Amino acid sequence: MEEIINFKTIKEYNNFNNNETLHPLISIVDLSKADPRKLSKLRYEFYTIFFKEVKCGDLRYGLKNYDYEEGTLIFLAPGQVIGENGNEYYQPQGTALVFHPELLYGTSLAKDISNYSYFAYSASEALHLSEQERKTIIDCLEKIKLELKHNIDKHTKKLIVSNIELFLDYCQRFYDRQFITRDNVNKGILEKFETLLDDYFNSEKPQENGFPTVSYCAEQLYLSPNYFGDLIKKETGKSPQEFIQFKLIELAKQKIFDTEKSIGEIAFELGFKYPQHFNRFFKKTIGKTPGEYRTANLN
Repeated sequence: MEEIINFKTIKEYNNFNNNETLHPLISIVDLSKADPRKLSKLRYEFYTIFFKEVKCGDLRYGLKNYDYEEGTLIFLAPGQVIGENGNEYYQPQGTALVFHPELLYGTSLAKDISNYSYFAYSASEALHLSEQERKTIIDCLEKIKLELKHNIDKHTKKLIVSNIELFLDYCQRFYDRQFITRDNVNKGILEKFETLLDDYFNSEKPQENGFPTVSYCAEQLYLSPNYFGDLIKKETGKSPQEFIQFKLIELAKQKIFDTEKSIGEIAFELGFKYPQHFNRFFKKTIGKTPGEYRTANLN
């Protein structure tokens, strides 16, 4: 079994990077203070946001090389593992905002944090900031730094969590912008998604495996499920699941006109285990059963 360095507390991570611990549940870590170290697999039991704020050729946090422009953010949810084990040494660079889930207990962000789906994106789906966006992110980090330097009092938690939420909201806005500015890339992925579904339904896979899942489609397109879901929603107004169902209905309509096949045979070809499931699905969407739809359109 490969060795994984596990960080359970903020203090452990600060010590690992030669940073002082100003608060037990949150830190802004200057990674340049860390000693050069070997490539390793790392697991964080807290939220981790890496920020590359200088042009230095690559991004190394125990990760593979990523040739990003100035101003890049990577998000990790608690429990995620990144990096790889190796004998090569590297110098960590940039800044990391780390905060433990316990910091959020009793706040509105505790229940809302799951809405920031980018925490489940892969490192290759990083947020690339414009110069103005970069300044906004630095400003948010400076506000958190200022609060961490203040003696802990009854206002500390509320102010820190409010600034984290502001930071995350800005990141959500910037990701929305990134989906738009990378429109050509996104449309290419949408076309590949449609082709993937066409190829899937024209094969034996529906009879063998049922309907294609969102995770399956994301994997085939080399994307994380969350990033894939958000991208398709931005491009089509539908979730990937809704888009799959839309394609399924369109294909079902075509097949229903082949009167040489029974409704049961069509249901099986589409991946339904039982014809009655197909009947319910079709009627719920179209307002008619497959049989009624066939009769109405062939007369």
